[in-house]
Amino acid sequence: MSSPEIESLSWGQMTVRGCSSTYKDCKVWPGGSRAWDWTETGTKVRTVHNRPGPGLRSGSGPRSEPILGSGPGPHVPGVQPADVDEVLKAGVDTLVIGRGMRAELQVPSSTVDFVRRTGVEVHVLQTEDAVAKYNSLVVRGAKVGGVFHSTC
Repeated sequence: MSSPEIESLSWGQMTVRGCSSTYKDCKVWPGGSRAWDWTETGTKVRTVHNRPGPGLRSGSGPRSEPILGSGPGPHVPGVQPADVDEVLKAGVDTLVIGRGMRAELQVPSSTVDFVRRTGVEVHVLQTEDAVAKYNSLVVRGAKVGGVFHSTC
């Protein structure tokens, strides 16, 4: 079974080849796709009024684990192992995680470590870049899966 190509991406909308639904956020794997609700695993949308400069985190104190990405964002704790486990169980060799159009969805290092421990290669990217990476792997026939956030 091959991984479905992501046909289109715009703010708040994604379409996947072979699927009649339009997704806001989605999970894809060889032979399937479904809507992804990252709040199921405890990630919250937090309003950030005064964001600190580069290299600093918003919030009241330091985090206990590093966060991958280009800067602090309001979606914490972010992508959890439970968010990607379903895709990993589909037998993928590569997982692509799309952090949003402004890369605000966090990806804790513990999630990346969880994926790597299963022997799966992982790419964490801004969503437009993530979709391009994912689709390039699909075209090459890779067993690739992904989780993609299509807004902030």
